[in-house]
Amino acid sequence: MHDTSPTSLSESPEDPFSILRSASAVLDGRGRIVAWSEQATALLGHRAEEVLGRPVREVLVDSEDVDRIAEATATCLREGGWFGLLPVRHGAGHRVYVGFRARRVQRLDSTVEWLLVGSLAEDIAQWEIDRAVLDGLFRRSPVGVVVLGPDLRILRVNQAVARFGGLPPEAYRGRRAPEFLFGPDAALAEAKLRSVLETGRPVIFAEQQSRLLHDPHRELAISISAFRMQDPSGRVLGVTEIVEDVTDRHRARRRLALLNEVGARIGSTLDVARTARELAEAAVPALADALSVDLLEPVPRGEEPAPDARGPLRRMALRSVLPDALEVMHPEGHLFFFPDETAPARCLAERRPVLDPLLEDTHGWFVAEPQRAAAARAIGVHSLMVVPLAARGLVLGLVCLWRSQRQEPFEEDDLTLAEEFAARAAVCIDNARRYTQQHNAAEALQRSLLPSEVPEHPAVETAHRYLPAHASTGVGGDWFDVIPLSGLRVALVVGDVVGHGMHASATMGRLRAAVRTLAHLDLAPDEVLARLDDLVDQLATEQRQTDANTPQIVGATCLYAIYDPVSRHCAMARAGHPPPTVLGPDGQVRLIDLPAGPPLGVGGLPFETAELELAEGSLIALYSDGLLVAGHGDIDEGLALLRSTLTGPFHSLEDTCKAVEDALMPDRPADDVTLLLGRTQVLAAQNVATWQLPAEPTAAGRARTLVRDRLAEWGLEELSFTTELIVSELVTNAYRYAGGPVLLRLIRDGQLICEVADTSSTSPHLRQARGTDEGGRGLFLVAQLSERWGTRYGRNRKTIWAEQSLSAQEEPGI
Repeated sequence: MHDTSPTSLSESPEDPFSILRSASAVLDGRGRIVAWSEQATALLGHRAEEVLGRPVREVLVDSEDVDRIAEATATCLREGGWFGLLPVRHGAGHRVYVGFRARRVQRLDSTVEWLLVGSLAEDIAQWEIDRAVLDGLFRRSPVGVVVLGPDLRILRVNQAVARFGGLPPEAYRGRRAPEFLFGPDAALAEAKLRSVLETGRPVIFAEQQSRLLHDPHRELAISISAFRMQDPSGRVLGVTEIVEDVTDRHRARRRLALLNEVGARIGSTLDVARTARELAEAAVPALADALSVDLLEPVPRGEEPAPDARGPLRRMALRSVLPDALEVMHPEGHLFFFPDETAPARCLAERRPVLDPLLEDTHGWFVAEPQRAAAARAIGVHSLMVVPLAARGLVLGLVCLWRSQRQEPFEEDDLTLAEEFAARAAVCIDNARRYTQQHNAAEALQRSLLPSEVPEHPAVETAHRYLPAHASTGVGGDWFDVIPLSGLRVALVVGDVVGHGMHASATMGRLRAAVRTLAHLDLAPDEVLARLDDLVDQLATEQRQTDANTPQIVGATCLYAIYDPVSRHCAMARAGHPPPTVLGPDGQVRLIDLPAGPPLGVGGLPFETAELELAEGSLIALYSDGLLVAGHGDIDEGLALLRSTLTGPFHSLEDTCKAVEDALMPDRPADDVTLLLGRTQVLAAQNVATWQLPAEPTAAGRARTLVRDRLAEWGLEELSFTTELIVSELVTNAYRYAGGPVLLRLIRDGQLICEVADTSSTSPHLRQARGTDEGGRGLFLVAQLSERWGTRYGRNRKTIWAEQSLSAQEEPGI
């Protein structure tokens, strides 16, 4: 049973002339009302008993409408029916416009009657609009409409769907989606429609990819909206689906999103190779199935390419959705030329993009490289784009994009998008190239200022590591040094200038040179740091006065240690630098309790020297703070890891250094990393002779006798004359000017070293004696007879030393 309540009728979208909604009446041949429906009463306000048997003109026609009614009646009699709008008098006295359908009917007794069916004019007007809209949807709408039954078979489609699918409208009737859509696409579409059918929840603008069975290579994007159809009783009649081809809009939106993604992904670092890989990762598979990035050979090195864009290319990045494609294309790092007449060669020569939507056998690539081209065709390569990488008027290289899996060929919009990709990537690559050029120059400067090779020294066996900071950070100001000192002593130095870049490297070079100069003055560690502190403060002052725009020197740290292989005595001081770590021969690791001291350039506090004795074979580790934070970011964790790593065991000091590097240093840390390891050695007792001489006139003679005997014992008689003369002059000076006991020491190693120590603080100096002078030639003779000589100061003592060279066969071992 149908629900005929007023609410149901008002909400029903039925024909206004349907039996449920329209008013009906029957007139006999003389125009009298012989039948009257309840709907007529509801519409016109006349009850049946008031109108039955009465002429229609008397009941329903107003006097001013007689002529219009007569004209409609004549047409109806002439044509056997009529449809139109007429004014009718309502039971309440006012006029209403009613749409009528009039039809001639004949009874069994051959009498003729007229059936009138009517509805309010506004309902009919709305119904006509609805009919016009419905007709437009199926005949003229550019948007596809599909009506499906409960079994999801098509009942009707409009002309737009017919054009979309390439079949006439009637050909779709009774068919289902899998009969004209590619399998997975059809399954997805039917799943959405079945959900609408079962739940009643509509689908609004749901986009999906679709391929037609008759054209599977064409990938479309369609927008689907669907709603469930029901009759007034709620019975489900099927689903209406609105289908729109949004392929162009989808591709434009996808291109814009892809362009935004590329802008966010490309250029994350100032690294040429990484930028090229970012371009490849962003474009595959979003735009192409395979892509290669090739740069002119000078570009990866940070150099500027030739203006004519000629020369070999280096493959910097390669990406493909098919592993087989990587075998066809040149590998990363490969250096090659593109053959003439190929699209890439034309792109470089003409400096413009090249689009080959469909590769033909006559293409230049097939002629130049037939085997490689045939392999590419075998895996489905069918479309090609080549775009130059150009920035600031320079061509840096090119990008090749291929399609093999996606059947649509490249089109002009794809080429425009690829050009946008290339333009952004080219600027990033050129920025990275320029930075690489500057970084390489700064790193070359920095390495040139560091010791390339540390010479062997009898006091310590050394190994070192230096790892510059990551390119994005810039080179820093770390340095290390191993400086030979008098008396076979050695200075171990590690420092770090605050900041990064060329300025930090240049400052580091100046400080390292200053340290070497101060070291050769045989100053104590705290005195060296005090003079360095003055130098840093002076450099900063000069810089502020000359160029306020240049990055200012804000300080440096330094650790300076002196080790004596004869006494095993080690003296060290630090200026804001991490303290050294010492691994004893017993395997115990300890951190030296060394007063910190302020960083260089800060001033205000003195530096202090700490002194200790190191057992033979002790391992002393000096490092910058970059080592401790390189892998963990926490100094305590880094220090604990360093201690555990140093304990080994390792076959050599170089192995220890390598183990520390592997454990604590990443590939490219954020800060410079410096490590200097030194294993202490002790000079054998038989290679050292020490005597204390009284301050008396016979001291010089006694010294000559002692020296002569020891040189004979060492087999160095040929050096006896010069050595006796040197010792005699030095002891005589000590007796004459010091007035206290004199300490004489001979050291035999690669050199023969004579040292005379006294309690005087007066510094001797070399001068040219005149012919009439009786003295003043002692130090002059010492300087002439020795290779090097000098003076150093200790606690309440000064020492004058002189070195003589030994022949290779006379050099003893330690």
